[in-house]
Amino acid sequence: MSSKPKLRSFGDRLRQIALFEIGGLLLITPPFAWASGVPIAESIGLLAVLALIASIWNGSYNTCFDWVEGRVTGRTADRRPFRLRCAHALGFEMGLFCMTLPIIVWWTAMGWVEAAIADIGLAVTYTVYALLFNMGYDRVFPIEQAPGAAAVDKIVLER
Repeated sequence: MSSKPKLRSFGDRLRQIALFEIGGLLLITPPFAWASGVPIAESIGLLAVLALIASIWNGSYNTCFDWVEGRVTGRTADRRPFRLRCAHALGFEMGLFCMTLPIIVWWTAMGWVEAAIADIGLAVTYTVYALLFNMGYDRVFPIEQAPGAAAVDKIVLER
């Protein structure tokens, strides 16, 4: 299918990223500091740097994923089925893991294995968080459809 479904606006995408990262920092810094033994001040600094990297990755990954999904299926991201949401979240976290592991090693002086365990813990936590956050975000902030899109959605969803 070669239709071009509407994507989130730049402002909407920025809001999504900001809310996701702020929520993640508030939820995940305390347990990370406790589990890793890294002091809370260092943990918040590290996780803030990782959040910045994740924010850039988030915007890039989600926009590209939404574009490809829209071109292939003709549907918008807020109508993504659960299985594809799971694949989306896992792909995001795997890419982020490759970028963040060297930073965790450098920042904390952990060994590669210890840092990988910490990063995997973060990835698992953030994967579940991303899945739940994005499902909630799509419900609270649906993508406004162009006139006549409801009929197309009905046809696509019936397939």
